[in-house]
Amino acid sequence: MSAILPPAERVWWKEPLDRVELLWIVIALVWCLIMFFMMPYWHVYGQQNLANEAYKTSPEAFAKKADEVIAKYKVREEGPQKIPVVKPPAGSDVYLVARLWSWQPILELEAGKSYRIHLMSMDWLHGFSLQPENINIEVHPGYDHVLTVTPTAPGKFSIICNEYCGINHHTMISPLYVVK
Repeated sequence: MSAILPPAERVWWKEPLDRVELLWIVIALVWCLIMFFMMPYWHVYGQQNLANEAYKTSPEAFAKKADEVIAKYKVREEGPQKIPVVKPPAGSDVYLVARLWSWQPILELEAGKSYRIHLMSMDWLHGFSLQPENINIEVHPGYDHVLTVTPTAPGKFSIICNEYCGINHHTMISPLYVVK
């Protein structure tokens, strides 16, 4: 038999398997099964993937909630654009708005306390990436993405857009402060 000519016998699956070929098929099948069962195991027990929620909403309703959070918990403003910094109490819902080339407001959270962070894009698809923690979520327009976070260590973290959103995509960075 040659690779150029078709096989003389067209019913190839009736041919006997070589031992080495059978061994590789068994190894591949076992590996596939291991990987298949490890994915849900690591999702549930490995605390590797966030189990976030998403709800359909309108940009107007989400912006209203975000403005209410800013008005209620604002502690200061930062930068030349005077972006508000909010420090909500533990267990509260915090609204973070993504719009072309900015995240608003800047969050200041307490270490060891849980928060529900609501994310929504007002215009295009954006990516929420919390570095260096490697939390990544696609933020879609018209959907309120909710994730529960409990910061464990104080410090300054960065929220980065990791979905290309236009010419100034590289400037879509915001700090996230975690205090004791």
